[in-house]
Amino acid sequence: MILFKNAQEFFHNCESLGGWEKCKNLVAENATFTGQCEPLAELKTVEDYVGWMVGFGTIAPGCSYKLHASSFDPETSTALFFATFTATHTGEGGPVPPTNKTTNAEYVYALKMNEDGKVISMTKIWNASWTLRELGWME
Repeated sequence: MILFKNAQEFFHNCESLGGWEKCKNLVAENATFTGQCEPLAELKTVEDYVGWMVGFGTIAPGCSYKLHASSFDPETSTALFFATFTATHTGEGGPVPPTNKTTNAEYVYALKMNEDGKVISMTKIWNASWTLRELGWME
């Protein structure tokens, strides 16, 4: 099914920090983004989120992810991806100088697809405060 295949491609391109150039052909114009956590609260579009991920990669060079499970609901055209993101704060540009601390953050992407096989909305479910504490950015 092309919708799930494109959702998978978007997930992997975004998580491997491919940037907007690798993601844009898989995303509808003005696709919306939501994430109910402090670091993502200001982001409104999928393009904003993809850029945020690339920026995070400069703070944690060598970051990686492990996909645990994925699924697709054809009735709602929604793909889900459950993964763990591993990152160590060794780069400049974070809220504090490099801490050399590592996080293993579990998260879920929910991607709603349109009939053209493009992402029209994305929700990230992530316990950001857990990640920020593990990285030494907050207590």
